Amino acid sequence: MGKKTQIKTKPWCPFCGQKVSRPTPPEKRKLGEFSAGRCQCGAVYTCDATGHNVGAAMVEALVYACNDDWDLAWELIPEDDYLTGRVENYDETGHQVMEQKHIDGRYVRGVLYFVRLHRDIAEISERVKGKRQGTGSGHTDGNDTLALEPERDPKRQRKKAKKAEVKKLLADRDIDTLVDFAFDDIKTLWFMQRSLYDPDPDQRWLTAHLLAEVCRRLSTREPGPVSDLLHRLFEAVADSAAASWGLIEAIGSIISARPDIYGAFGRHLLPYLGHESTRNEVLWGLGSLARSRADLIRAMPYYQIFNFLASTNPITRGLCLRLIGNMRATEVSDRVKSLVDDESEIVIHEKGLPLKTTVAAMARGAIAAIETDNNL
Repeated sequence: MGKKTQIKTKPWCPFCGQKVSRPTPPEKRKLGEFSAGRCQCGAVYTCDATGHNVGAAMVEALVYACNDDWDLAWELIPEDDYLTGRVENYDETGHQVMEQKHIDGRYVRGVLYFVRLHRDIAEISERVKGKRQGTGSGHTDGNDTLALEPERDPKRQRKKAKKAEVKKLLADRDIDTLVDFAFDDIKTLWFMQRSLYDPDPDQRWLTAHLLAEVCRRLSTREPGPVSDLLHRLFEAVADSAAASWGLIEAIGSIISARPDIYGAFGRHLLPYLGHESTRNEVLWGLGSLARSRADLIRAMPYYQIFNFLASTNPITRGLCLRLIGNMRATEVSDRVKSLVDDESEIVIHEKGLPLKTTVAAMARGAIAAIETDNNL
């Protein structure tokens, strides 16, 4: 029998699934240092080329995530403040992951160790400072959309997802039970994805919203499966032989629900602006992302989007205005004002539900958002 073919892949982030660049030596040189890098989703990672110093690499990654603040790093609580992940069988020389643990007669034992903080480093620093001084509890309140999902009992009897049951839970909008199923059986996400293929557009939007809510909560402890789902959704959209019903809606809903992890996926929606069948869904997704992370939109080649203000489709004009308002795009305020008398009636979706409005109302909302931002 012939030798088994060696499969080589580029290393990826275990949180968002994107390919990561080669780790490099830190700017501040110190004894026992590790090469490090940073993913677009905000995770940082260190490289232990030997696989024998993973503990030290873990500490180094955590300190690196805290901007070299050792005191802050030791105050952080695993899972409450950060998640960890690792990619093994990493070959530092070729910057690749080997399926087999050897290459050209030598062993491959490298490990990339990842750390991802739940919140911005400044916010964590303030929380820890308050905890030290006795002015804060050290916990986030119930309104925190990034609250860590409660840990499941490892001794529990795991639920097995079934297509019919998942469909019923979607119909009942039972997000809590769907989240429980997702933690127990990742097929839950597959069945929810299949439910996107519905001839009723309102039902597709609702399913996309429910799927995003499940992914938002699941990703606080297990971001990997959500990343895998996003990759599957993009692959399905790219398949010209298949209908894209509900796919763009789901992608936009998921990345806007957790822009801190999956916001970088937003730029991969831009190619679908050129297709009339997906344009409105892309504008909706980018507009939802801009609501909390306008900086991610501004990091894209976004000026082309403003041309859709002149679209003959009133829904396209309205969704473009929604995006402009959410990203506070002052550079097109004059063009926005030209639409305040456009009383074309449109329907857009928020939180999965249809909302009747007019292009004029969207224009006034965008102007108000821009002017409010300018007055801050």
